[in-house]
Amino acid sequence: MLKIQRKGNGKVILTLSGRIDAEDIDELRRLLELEGAGSHTALDLTDVTLIDRDAVKFLADCEANCIKLENCPRYVREQIEQQGGQPRRKKQNARADRVQKRELNNERE
Repeated sequence: MLKIQRKGNGKVILTLSGRIDAEDIDELRRLLELEGAGSHTALDLTDVTLIDRDAVKFLADCEANCIKLENCPRYVREQIEQQGGQPRRKKQNARADRVQKRELNNERE
């Protein structure tokens, strides 16, 4: 069973507690759509105890769409990465920085 609590004050945080199943995803999508594309939205996963494969894909998609996953348990993060989800934005930026440095070094040589 999934419990969802909403907190908002400039930034909307949906705190998720319990188990996230495929049946919960439509409701979560609906809630995120209600918040609108321009809002700063995050999912707090501190109290998530179990997720299924569909939930892993959903969370990876959320992150790819700039919805922050706060307090993401390590086992959830590992499943997102195994699923082939988007790496964290910081990692993407670090990779882009390495490529740019490499290109800059190649130009100098």
